[in-house]
Amino acid sequence: QVQLVESGGGLVQAGGSLRLSCAVSGSDFTFNDMGWYRQAPGKQREFAAAINRYGNTNYAGSVKGRFTISGDNAKNTVYLQMNSLKPEDTAIYYCNAGLMSSSGSRNNYWGQGTQVTVSS
Repeated sequence: QVQLVESGGGLVQAGGSLRLSCAVSGSDFTFNDMGWYRQAPGKQREFAAAINRYGNTNYAGSVKGRFTISGDNAKNTVYLQMNSLKPEDTAIYYCNAGLMSSSGSRNNYWGQGTQVTVSS
């Protein structure tokens, strides 16, 4: 059974930094892509950043230049380094993983979310 466990959220002042981690546990899968999404109070969940198995990254315009997504294959972990944080970055951040099964199908998994609060 695949599980995604996020950590690293918290309270930070505007202009500060946080690093989120998402560790994937389980067996019989290979990574296809992983990403971070976020959901602010009263808003829909939105895409923030993603990385694929080739190391190619993609960012939402609102975080580009401030956030960096990276992965550690040996640790089955993906990170989101968030710099120059703004109050509008306040949200629950969710890790998403697209994992390939041994049969070749892509399965989508979500973490439980971690709260990031940026004070002004």
